[in-house]
Amino acid sequence: MPAKTILLADDDTAIRTVLNQALGRAGYIVRSTGNIGTLWKWTAEGQGDLVISDVMLPDGNAFDMLVRVKRHRPDLPVILMSAKNTIMTAITAAERGAYEYLPKPFDLNELLAVTARALDQSKRKPAQTDAVLSEEKLPIIGRSQAMQEIYRIIARLTQTDLTVMIMGESGTGKELVARALHDYGRRRKGPFVAVNMAAIPRELIESELFGHEKGSFTGALTRYAGRFEQAQGGTLFLDEIGDMPMEAQTRLLRVLQQGEFTTVGGTHPIKVNIRIIAATHRDLKAQIAQGLFREDLYFRLNVVPLRLPPLRERLEDIPDLVHHFLGLAEQQGLPAKQIEPEAMERLKAYRWPGNIRELENLVRRISAIYVDEAITARMIEQELADVEEPQGPSPVREAQSLSEYVENHLSEYFARYRNGSPPPGLYNRFLAEVEPPLISASLAATNGNQIRAAELLGINRNTLRKKIRDYGITVVRSPLPQR
Repeated sequence: MPAKTILLADDDTAIRTVLNQALGRAGYIVRSTGNIGTLWKWTAEGQGDLVISDVMLPDGNAFDMLVRVKRHRPDLPVILMSAKNTIMTAITAAERGAYEYLPKPFDLNELLAVTARALDQSKRKPAQTDAVLSEEKLPIIGRSQAMQEIYRIIARLTQTDLTVMIMGESGTGKELVARALHDYGRRRKGPFVAVNMAAIPRELIESELFGHEKGSFTGALTRYAGRFEQAQGGTLFLDEIGDMPMEAQTRLLRVLQQGEFTTVGGTHPIKVNIRIIAATHRDLKAQIAQGLFREDLYFRLNVVPLRLPPLRERLEDIPDLVHHFLGLAEQQGLPAKQIEPEAMERLKAYRWPGNIRELENLVRRISAIYVDEAITARMIEQELADVEEPQGPSPVREAQSLSEYVENHLSEYFARYRNGSPPPGLYNRFLAEVEPPLISASLAATNGNQIRAAELLGINRNTLRKKIRDYGITVVRSPLPQR
């Protein structure tokens, strides 16, 4: 069998030399150039079995050439490379019909593996798109290796309707990724409907998701189209799916299995024509083991798992994120700021428990309250000192302190039990006395952050809010003994 011919285009002579040698050793014939014009001439003449090209070349970009190549030679696979490692580069490459996109720098073995696959497999048809690609519209920022892999996965998934499970800590950008999958996917002309499971009261979840008929329950004065119906033809984003109560999980599973649903109080089934994207910050496998999440629903939703890295695993992206947030702050009327190198290093040394959302809030806060044009390390230290966890033992984390507190608190009840006169309703009476200080201690340990306090307690955010309201908790302090 004759050797396959690869057409290589890159304006960097050193890169061309390295790739020439690597591809040549692998048994391929390589023709290389540093410009788009020559590459187009070769492809138009019918030369080559595969194209490997940098995106940006001195006389044009490979994206425009790719459209022409796919029109004249739709079966010719094209691999694109780029040092501009953004999500839009990956998505544009996929939408214009590239076989693969490789962010620079890449491993030569990976390039050789992709090359072999491209030559062995028939090329999929290029996706048609009328989307306007804009970095400003979809600001998913980062050039780290972790984000490059995320971009490549997103680019592939925009060409499908597969169900996706986005996992990651709070503040890592799960909804941004869901929007990317919708805005540049097959359903871009349909609606994008987002619903946060943690924000809906338990008794209203089924009505909110599936809608209800007029008169189906007290207060149902009109027919309501639920989120499934609102999302018809588009994408339904189920955020914080791990907070969905078990009864609602059962109904959701039935909808996913049967492809239809009925409204609350309704009798006629409604066909479902939507893409499902779910997201969670919880460990769903652990919840399954605890009986809090259905295993069959997990496998229905987890067709394609996508884990977003926390900011502490991609600290090299902080400069790009900071400059992006400073630009947004300026666009919104806040004073223009520059950040000093020492300040940037301090940001990169912080662990960011609130992830990107915490970083954005910090940048906005500094832009708003400091008059200086330069952001200094001292400003960063001052702002982070107000949000970092307090030093010393936390009363909630001190198991022995909590154990002693509970034991001392119950001693009167147990003494009366031993004397033959047990007080009635011990469980509820004890909860009513212990829950308020436990909640206060959790709020103290998280500096009053109700989201983190709910996570610490292992309860729903709405449940925590209700208990704070019911108990009238206003002072956030620890009632437990300190060591």
